[in-house]
Amino acid sequence: MAKKHHYSVTIKWTGNTGTGTSSYRSYERRYEISAGTEKPLIPGSSDPAFRGDASRWNPEELLVASLSACHKLWYLHLCSEAGIAVASYIDKAEGVMEETTDGSGHFERVLLRPQVKVMPGSDIAKARALHHTAHAKCFIANSVNFPVQLEPEISSL
Repeated sequence: MAKKHHYSVTIKWTGNTGTGTSSYRSYERRYEISAGTEKPLIPGSSDPAFRGDASRWNPEELLVASLSACHKLWYLHLCSEAGIAVASYIDKAEGVMEETTDGSGHFERVLLRPQVKVMPGSDIAKARALHHTAHAKCFIANSVNFPVQLEPEISSL
């Protein structure tokens, strides 16, 4: 039997500058993401292209980050089970979103570029192959309707 997991977050708009949304330019796109009292707030806004604050996380960045983090967590888990000791992992992920003429948009793709260093003696071919397994198991990648591509780099310390 499949297990169901539930996730609750609160998004609080903090961009009322005094007149609410009385006009398109009268409000800020700022918000805060919270989940319980144990976690720090995540400051959010819209992308600067949509009058957002560049110093805050936008939903598009958070989506790309979620895909990258989910892949990384699965990958590290699979490596630990396979006896591959990962020493470092960094992913410089990118997403491409197309804005359509009516103002809506959609992601065309996300590219994950994990750079992994494994301990000496680790099976580099197996370490590379586990990226494909991690991708197949990633909860977030399995939930989106656009391609998530991989360009992993594996090297030994």
